[in-house]
Amino acid sequence: MSISRREFLRMMGFAGAAGMMPSSVFAAAKQPADLYEVPKFGNVSLLHITDTHAQLNPIYFREPNVNLGIGYAFNKAPHLVGDNLLKHFGVTPGTIESHAFSYLDFDSAAGKFGKVGGFAHLKTLVQQIRDDRGPGNSLLMDGGDTWQGSGTAYWTRGQDMVGACNRLGVDVMTGHWEFTYLDKEVIDNVNAFKGDFVAQNVLVRDEALFDYNFADFEGFDEDSGNAFKPYVMKQVGGARVAVIGQAFPYTPIANPQRFIPDWTFGIQDDLMQGVVDMVRENEKPDVVVVLSHNGMDVDLKMASRVSGIDVIFGGHTHDGMPAPTVVKNSGGKTLVTNAGSNGKFLGVMDLDVKGGKVRDFRYRLLPVFSNMLPADKAMQAYIDEVRAPYAKQLNEELAVAEETLYRRGNFNGTFDQVICDALTTVNDAQISLSPGFRWGTSVLPGQKITMDNVMDQTCITYPETYRREMKGSEIKAILEDVCDNLFNKDPYYQQGGDMVRVGGLDYVCEPGAGFGKRITDMALNDGTKVEANKSYTVSGWATVGSKAPGEPIWDVVAKYLRDQKTVKINKLNTPKLVGVKDNPGLADYPY
Repeated sequence: MSISRREFLRMMGFAGAAGMMPSSVFAAAKQPADLYEVPKFGNVSLLHITDTHAQLNPIYFREPNVNLGIGYAFNKAPHLVGDNLLKHFGVTPGTIESHAFSYLDFDSAAGKFGKVGGFAHLKTLVQQIRDDRGPGNSLLMDGGDTWQGSGTAYWTRGQDMVGACNRLGVDVMTGHWEFTYLDKEVIDNVNAFKGDFVAQNVLVRDEALFDYNFADFEGFDEDSGNAFKPYVMKQVGGARVAVIGQAFPYTPIANPQRFIPDWTFGIQDDLMQGVVDMVRENEKPDVVVVLSHNGMDVDLKMASRVSGIDVIFGGHTHDGMPAPTVVKNSGGKTLVTNAGSNGKFLGVMDLDVKGGKVRDFRYRLLPVFSNMLPADKAMQAYIDEVRAPYAKQLNEELAVAEETLYRRGNFNGTFDQVICDALTTVNDAQISLSPGFRWGTSVLPGQKITMDNVMDQTCITYPETYRREMKGSEIKAILEDVCDNLFNKDPYYQQGGDMVRVGGLDYVCEPGAGFGKRITDMALNDGTKVEANKSYTVSGWATVGSKAPGEPIWDVVAKYLRDQKTVKINKLNTPKLVGVKDNPGLADYPY
């Protein structure tokens, strides 16, 4: 169900009268001040969401205060936070878009502007843009990480999100966390999805080509070995648009390969260049788009090395960038975007396409404020329906937050600390380790922490916990390995995500140092130095190589919260940082 243009602008008028409208970055781009009035431009409108992480309802989400750029990435988007980010993109502090794009004044701004996202509110915005552009002139793309991140997604094996995306009208998608279900479940969901699932870099292993039954799977090509369609052609606004899929290249490393044993992934510039060249030669497109889940740094490097791509719509690293980065390459220029996470943003790229090429563009990254966008009734009814069987469990009130609980940043967030403290307390461990996931919603001070909130932070298909003895040298090796993944000077050696979160452990980190030299001075909470050859009791979760023996992490956290009743972080185990004091990707950090 959509609302009329008159009703929409009337609603926006009320919002403007209430002092909620921004003026800076959009006015600077010669756009109207109304947040959701996006003038028509050109003839092709490409809409983009990514990393919604199964958040069907509106949520709170705090942006990072730590997103360090090292070496090539220093002082460049997306490695800017707080005032540095606002200044770079020309966003006025204290405005609604300042709240959308930065962590600044999060508590008070969240109270003022309310929750973000929600598929029913996103549906209203998408429909408004599509109605305004006219039939056949827009394309809606989903960059993946859609079927994972909530209790209902876990219990329905992602089917709740497939239904939501079908109702939203997603035309094309690619994936990452989608591949953390069993391969048969992935295929079933792809078959149920009404759009096109594309991934040029996912191949079927040679030894599995004759053993595995893909007969009922439309995307599989036995001759090429592609598990999914590598690309799809769409007619948009009278132009031929090619959308090439780039799934997360490091899936079998970052997530359990045991769920998808017959598929290979990867990032290979030569293969991508070959697909782009083949598509341009055979399909004669007017526009070539890559729908990517590489992460923004990887996309920036790929854009500099692969020519013939007009726009990369990126995901994975959850960077809400108000404007695209223009990257030069041997064939011209490529626009690189990234559209945040959790259903918080809708990217709108309008292209003027004439004579078989892109002449000009306009871009807006629209925050989805649920207080300002009425819920689409049909979508909300669907959401209520799929959540109803699990409502009692999800709505259980476990404790009360005495401070903002969040996850997002290179090191421990406060909700990460809750998880780590739960592991050390419930499992009687000295040290806890928790993955540096970037997904996870926020809880405001005074808000009840529900099981729904816990599932938003922990819900994966390999949630089992462990408790075992580890030597100090082993713990250091883990920290060094993850730190190199985060701060390696070559983006192609980065796998996204953030530093492993720790509980009961302090250390010094020098992000700009070489491999094996970034982590020093490890000590327990009481100041006792961690010795290389001494054993320590460690508890953690989300093992990639094999299934851990313990109970699911959400049960551990729920048990801890029920006992605590109120939550305030006594000690945040963030490392002392060396060599980054003037880094524009760092703010409000206790060095």
